[in-house]
Amino acid sequence: MSKLQPKIISTLKNYSKEQFFSDLTAGIIVAIIALPLSIALAIASGVSPEKGLHTAIIAGFLISLLGGSRVQIGGPTGAFMIIVFGIVTEFGIGGLTIATILAGIIMILMGVMKLGGIIKYIPYPITTGFTSGIALVIFSSQIKDFFGLPIENVPIDFLAKWQEYFKAFDAINLQTTIVGSLALLIIMVWPRINKRIPGALVALIATSIIVQIFGLNVATIGTKFGEISSQLPKFELPIFTIEKIKYLIAPAFTIAILGSIESLLSAVVSDGMIGGKHRSNMELVAQGVANMMSGFFGGIPATGAIARTVANVKNGGRTPVAGIVHSLTLLLILVIFMPLAKMIPLTSLAAVLIIVAYNMSEWREFKMLFKSPKSDILVLLITFSITVMIDLVKAIEIGMVLAAFLFMKRMSEVTNVNINNLDAAEEDENEADNNEEYLLKTFDKIMIYEINGPFFFGAAHKFFTALNELGDKTNVLIIRMRNVPAMDATALNAFRRMIEICYHKHIEILISGINEQPYSVLKKAELVEIIGEDKFFKTIKEAVDYAEQYLIKSV
Repeated sequence: MSKLQPKIISTLKNYSKEQFFSDLTAGIIVAIIALPLSIALAIASGVSPEKGLHTAIIAGFLISLLGGSRVQIGGPTGAFMIIVFGIVTEFGIGGLTIATILAGIIMILMGVMKLGGIIKYIPYPITTGFTSGIALVIFSSQIKDFFGLPIENVPIDFLAKWQEYFKAFDAINLQTTIVGSLALLIIMVWPRINKRIPGALVALIATSIIVQIFGLNVATIGTKFGEISSQLPKFELPIFTIEKIKYLIAPAFTIAILGSIESLLSAVVSDGMIGGKHRSNMELVAQGVANMMSGFFGGIPATGAIARTVANVKNGGRTPVAGIVHSLTLLLILVIFMPLAKMIPLTSLAAVLIIVAYNMSEWREFKMLFKSPKSDILVLLITFSITVMIDLVKAIEIGMVLAAFLFMKRMSEVTNVNINNLDAAEEDENEADNNEEYLLKTFDKIMIYEINGPFFFGAAHKFFTALNELGDKTNVLIIRMRNVPAMDATALNAFRRMIEICYHKHIEILISGINEQPYSVLKKAELVEIIGEDKFFKTIKEAVDYAEQYLIKSV
């Protein structure tokens, strides 16, 4: 079980000067990578550019300081863009603040309750479906700025959005499109020239200079937001009301689940790179605290960022110090250089997010899932479609419910009830492994029901069907449960119904080979006492021998 202790405590015990300089270098490089992404994600989420940096600074610092991973880098990510934009559109910045704080509280509770390991049970088709859906929505949201389309208010609905785009494509701003294409080209080509300096930063600087020198008619951060503040954010306590919480708790849960999935996935990826082992529950607590404080300081939701975490590891970061340096570097940039951000072309930021969307799309994984069972493909496509066409909250809810039903269906398919009415000439070949080979002597009055697999509500109907086949000649019913690892309340109800049926038909019930969990369930429900302790046998042979003696006595 993951313990609740920040990784920084253990990593600093044998901290060296050499490691500090490695962490320092990695932290600075990651901060340069995070700079354009934080600004771009903030604008795409419907908030002012500096809020992205505020989030990266505050949340990033706390995630590194309190987190359960050695190398996790926290900050705003593309996964939150859709949900954040929707909250801002419907409830304003105040609503976003409350939702972010509520999400933080939920994540802290998940960590304290040690639910860090449960996240891994979310089916892969669901995570791939909504991640690919988010990527498509991010890409779609950048078309207006990339081509400089003269659309006043872009619709939120996916289809309506593209209808507006097609109507406005005749009015493409050529200068904007050229600058955006140049930024896109630089981002794609630059890693072949230099892998340490991020191509996104080079693209933003280069295109900003070009736009200013040639006086191009290209929209910039300044033309949209005016002067960009370099002041530090102030702590503000939002006004919580029952009504606001009622409307914002659902998106808050979505933020919490998304943040948990992405942060723990990032921690797992980084563990594989450094040969470490993160503390999942502590990571959730840290993510929760970070989101709460981000909300109090007017920031947006944050989580562990896989790309930035990988960049941290590749550049020598091995302790949380690197993440702290990353936050402090961004703080320095905010105070000194933030006013210059007003010169950045919006089309260049759109290019940055188009690359983010491509990297998020997981199209290869999406394609590979089409080789999976049809039920998994169905979950994938439904989650993807609902994410794109409706919203992420509904996608996760419906995807999880559908996956649960399909899982239950599969489990019920592997559970079966075999009905045996063996005569003297028939041998139970399955007993060879237990050295229990024997021949039943005569008696067609002994019915054997063998349950194979988990006995739960998805398979209980098979047992009910078998009970209806109990004939008038049956005097003894043996329930063979050697292959039942567990049973639930529905199975328990099936047992009660079986006891009632057998009581009315004067049929003796015997239980063979029951395992510990099913036995404890029956014991707690007082069914062991009703059936009789002496009616439980270790082997089928013991049960049949007892049945034979019972029939002889009852003659």
